[in-house]
Amino acid sequence: MARVRHVAVAVAALAVAGCTTAVAGSPVAIGSAAEDRKLVTDYFAELNDAGKEGPTTQRDFLRRTQHPDFSDRLCDLGELTLRIEPAMSTFRTDFNWAPENAGKPPRGLVYVLGVSVSIRRDGASIAEQIGSQRVVVLDGKAYGFTPCPTR
Repeated sequence: MARVRHVAVAVAALAVAGCTTAVAGSPVAIGSAAEDRKLVTDYFAELNDAGKEGPTTQRDFLRRTQHPDFSDRLCDLGELTLRIEPAMSTFRTDFNWAPENAGKPPRGLVYVLGVSVSIRRDGASIAEQIGSQRVVVLDGKAYGFTPCPTR
């Protein structure tokens, strides 16, 4: 009886093996939601740290972290700095979002979350806004889209 069971298991394993299909290419692991969440949290912490150092440092940070597909869409913040506080409890994917006039979503995994933005000049707060911001995780790095102040 045990021999029959072993043969049945072997036959079942061969049957399943015969149903597999090879897929061309190399598998690429993607980060977990927890890893992406940390990347996004770190993105905002670094943005705020850069803002503490002044407009030039923050502009540099925003230029380096602008999504590579949209590196030509930087806004000039002039002498303004931003302090952005993310509401991580609102962190979620946004598969269908695309930047204005882009036609398609950016490469990577797009996340959206609520944020509180403090706009500063010479260290003094001149405006506060609450809204949504997108951050894209692409190849293990968080990228943003430089916000453009409305005048």
